[in-house]
Amino acid sequence: MSLKVMVVVGNPKPASRTRKVAELLVSHLLSPGSYELEVIDLADHVDEIFAWPSEKMSALNTQVAESDLVVFASPTYKATYTGLLKAFLDRYPANGLAGVTAIPVHTGADFTHAMGPTFTLSPLLVELGATVPGRGFYLALSQMDKLDEVVADAAAEYRSNLNRLATVAAATADAPVTA
Repeated sequence: MSLKVMVVVGNPKPASRTRKVAELLVSHLLSPGSYELEVIDLADHVDEIFAWPSEKMSALNTQVAESDLVVFASPTYKATYTGLLKAFLDRYPANGLAGVTAIPVHTGADFTHAMGPTFTLSPLLVELGATVPGRGFYLALSQMDKLDEVVADAAAEYRSNLNRLATVAAATADAPVTA
């Protein structure tokens, strides 16, 4: 069985470095051949992101909600994620991402806002019902020359967290459900 993996990029610039970082994180995190990856570059959907209702946006939201793993990636704007990503996430009802494992990713000019994905995006994803397996990942543009190494380290940390969660999940599989 192949994992359904999505990358949602909130950069207003299409095919951005933020997208590259998010896709690289997935490739370092998961074994080749174990997943199917789709990317939603929200810059390609600015004409409909604020259209209510929008069949196109509803379909994208459904794709994301039906995924196993989603990397939500944004450049840092005013110490947080972009309005483009916020507008996309605002389309979900409470628990609209239940069952999704989500990794928040930010890129930024320097380390000033390194806690941004953990402090701003992660709580929103949890509020929407997603499971976030650790701190958000932040990449400063000064790290681009060692991008592969930095992303590999982040992937190793997420992999460790996910393996620990799998151990706990295995122990709960036969536990009685009580109300």
